[in-house]
Amino acid sequence: MDALAPRAVRAIPTKAIWLLALCACALCAAAVSVTVGSVALPAGAMIDALRHPAASNLAHTVVWDIRLPRIAIAAFVGAGLGVAGAMLQALFRNPLVDPYVTGVSAGAAVAASASIALGLSFAFVPAAAFAGGLACAVVVTAVSAGSSGSANLRLVLSGIAISSLCAALVTIVLLRSGMSDSITILGWLAGGIGGRSWSDVALTASYIAAGFVVALFLLRSLNVLRLGTDAAAGFGLHVGRARFAVLAAAALIAAACVAVSGIVGFVGLMVPHAARRLVGGDAAWLLPASALGGAIVVLAADAFARSVAAPAELPLGVLLAFVGVPFFLIIARRPVEL
Repeated sequence: MDALAPRAVRAIPTKAIWLLALCACALCAAAVSVTVGSVALPAGAMIDALRHPAASNLAHTVVWDIRLPRIAIAAFVGAGLGVAGAMLQALFRNPLVDPYVTGVSAGAAVAASASIALGLSFAFVPAAAFAGGLACAVVVTAVSAGSSGSANLRLVLSGIAISSLCAALVTIVLLRSGMSDSITILGWLAGGIGGRSWSDVALTASYIAAGFVVALFLLRSLNVLRLGTDAAAGFGLHVGRARFAVLAAAALIAAACVAVSGIVGFVGLMVPHAARRLVGGDAAWLLPASALGGAIVVLAADAFARSVAAPAELPLGVLLAFVGVPFFLIIARRPVEL
């Protein structure tokens, strides 16, 4: 035991250093994103606009009304998807799980698409998306319940089935919507964070922050659930209640992300794997690392999507799928322990 104590003491500063490094990378990604866009601005003009937020000129409009809200949305969406993926992987003890695989994103997409078609205010879209995502998550959880070796397989298969059903429902919504609504929904489904304002940032941040607060209270439950349901019950955890709380918090976070960015898959799958290698599986370290890692990935991907085919933009969800699908196949072939 004495020999292990120094290692534990040394591990904490190392994890803190990794978090600081991730913070620095996120700030660098945000700084680079400010310079990327269809309108070319000199560096001096951008710095001047950042220093004088009350100015009224082209540089101010581009920086403060277009790029900074987009950067904030990208950071919130990436952080939310990273945390939701880490929570779901711990809950199901399955490295293949993320909001996309479990059907949470698909359920949220159905509800959000219907909300857009009905002309509801954006303030209500995350709430509707949360209900749809949670409903699908509950169905997938019920189907995959159990601790047998086939539980993980049932989880993935049921998630695929629910996602297929949701895709069919979205198609029905598109067929019954007007032309303008259909174009809006199709563009939203492809994934993207362009055209958002500070009011969208505030609404998205409020939903995601609520999910993060709940996640803070679930840190012990997440760590215990990683040991399995039997061991968790042995530690005195009310397993059913804890599982539902984790599922609801992850669904709320994922739904808020889906409502503002559309279907952006694989962030919640890839980021927790990288974060786990840096800080380990303890939820107290893994969740903030996943949040920072997710923000970095989405900020970088959005900047690339805006610049690779400028002045046109690649859909963010399409771009991340080219990276996420090979990653998923590699993990499926060689799963890792949580």
